[in-house]
Amino acid sequence: MSRKGNCWDNAVAEAFFKILKSEMVNHFSFPFVQVAKQKIFEFIEGCYNRKRRHTCLDYLLPEEFY
Repeated sequence: MSRKGNCWDNAVAEAFFKILKSEMVNHFSFPFVQVAKQKIFEFIEGCYNRKRRHTCLDYLLPEEFY
């Protein structure tokens, strides 16, 4: 852990949630919590993890990195 005021602790998590909100959550209205959970799961497993290039992996797909 870094000291108070260092912004690097949560940089990866904050980047993920920014992408999740801007590409997924802000474009839909979810009538039920279960629907929201399902759509967010589909986004993470179907698009974010498989198709999106990641900066922390030198702009490779996760499947290419491993």
